[in-house]
Amino acid sequence: MPNTWVPLPTDSGYGIDNLPYGVFTTDHEPDRPRVGVAIGDFVLDAGAAARAVGAPLDVLDAPSLTALMAAGRATWRGVRASVTTWLTDPSRRASVEPHLIPRRDVVLRLPFEPADYVDFYASEHHASNLGRIFRPGTEPLSPNWKHLPIGYHGRAGTVVVSHTPIVRPSGQRKAPTDAVPSFGPTRRLDIEAEVGFVVGAGSELGTPVGLDGFADHVFGVCLLNDWSARDIQAWEYVPLGPFLGKSFATSVSPWIVPLEALDAARVAPPARDVEPLPYLDDRAAEPWGLDLSMEVRLNGHVISRPPFASMYWTAAQQLAHMTVNGASLRPGDLFASGTVSGPEVGERGALIEITWNGENPLKLPDGSSRTYLEDGDEVTITATAPGPNGTRIGFGEVSGRIVAAR
Repeated sequence: MPNTWVPLPTDSGYGIDNLPYGVFTTDHEPDRPRVGVAIGDFVLDAGAAARAVGAPLDVLDAPSLTALMAAGRATWRGVRASVTTWLTDPSRRASVEPHLIPRRDVVLRLPFEPADYVDFYASEHHASNLGRIFRPGTEPLSPNWKHLPIGYHGRAGTVVVSHTPIVRPSGQRKAPTDAVPSFGPTRRLDIEAEVGFVVGAGSELGTPVGLDGFADHVFGVCLLNDWSARDIQAWEYVPLGPFLGKSFATSVSPWIVPLEALDAARVAPPARDVEPLPYLDDRAAEPWGLDLSMEVRLNGHVISRPPFASMYWTAAQQLAHMTVNGASLRPGDLFASGTVSGPEVGERGALIEITWNGENPLKLPDGSSRTYLEDGDEVTITATAPGPNGTRIGFGEVSGRIVAAR
C-alpha cells in the first residue's frame, strides 16, 4: 500500500490501510449529511472529492452509505481503490486536499439506514457464565448452543449512533421473591460489548447465503452496545426470548470499517468439540474469526478488555444460519456478534458477568462501585485490529450516557 500525503499521527488507527466510511454534517451545514472517509485526523468529503477529480461515483454523493452498500462488492472494491489513489497520488493532492475537514469540526451521524437487526449469542464464555449464574449446578450451555448460532430479532428503529443519550427504560419487573410484578424504571441496566456486521448487497427471498457468500454481502464492521434491562428481560424472556428488555436502544459506532481492511485480522475460530452441520462447517473454508482487541470504559475507567478472537461462532456462520431458511437480506441489515467475553474476569463484556449478577460489585478508581448502571454513567467501547505491516486498524468508539427514565 503506498504512503498517503495526508499527515498522520504516529498512533492513528485511521491510516491508508483502513479508510472507514461514515456520514457527517458540519456546523454551517447541519442539514446536509454527506459520506465521509476517515484518514488521520481528517474526514474526506467523499462526494466533493469525487467531483473535484472528475470521478463518476454517484454512490459517494449521497446522504447515507445505503447506495454504496447496495451497489455490491465490485463497486466497494472500485470505490476503495479510487479513494486510496486520491489520498496517495501527489498529483491529486491539489484537487482533493480542500475537501479534507478536521474531524473535530464534523458531527458524525448514523451512517446507514438500518433495515433489520439481529443479535446473536456467540461467545461460549459469555453463554457459560450466564448459565452458571442462572442455572447453578447444571450444564451451563443449552443443548442446542454448539449446534447453531442462537439469536433473536431486535428493533431496527432504535439503532442509534454513538453519543446518543440512552434513556433508562421502564417496564414490568418481578424478582423471584415478589408475589406479583411491578412496573417502573429498570434497576439492572447493563451493557453488552459487541461487534456489528453491516449488510450491503441484498439477496433473493428463498435463497440461502452460504459461508462462501459472506464477503459478497457484508459491507463492513462496526462496534455495537446492545443495552440490556436485565430485570425486564428476566421476567419477559420465557418462553419467546428478549423483547422490551433489549429493544429500547442499540448503539453503533459511526465508522464502518470495510471488510477488505481486515484481511490481516482474520484468524481461525477456537477449536470446536461438536461437528457442525454442513451448512455451518467452515473447517475447509477461509477463516472468518477476527482478532479484534476491545476495551470497555465506564466513566473513563477501563473495566474490561474482551478478546473477539475467542468467539465460538463466526460472522460468516451467523449469516449462513440467518438465511438458511430462505430469509432475504436487504442493504442496511445489521447483525451483531453477541456479547464478547473471554475466559478471564477482566475480559467479560457485560456487567452481569463482571459483577456476577450483582454479587461482586465493581470497584471504580474514584471510590464508587457499581452492580449495574446508574443515571449519568457513560460507557465507551473501543477496538483495534491488526493491519498490514504492523499497523493497527481503528474502529473509533461507541459511547452512550444514561439519562433518567421519562
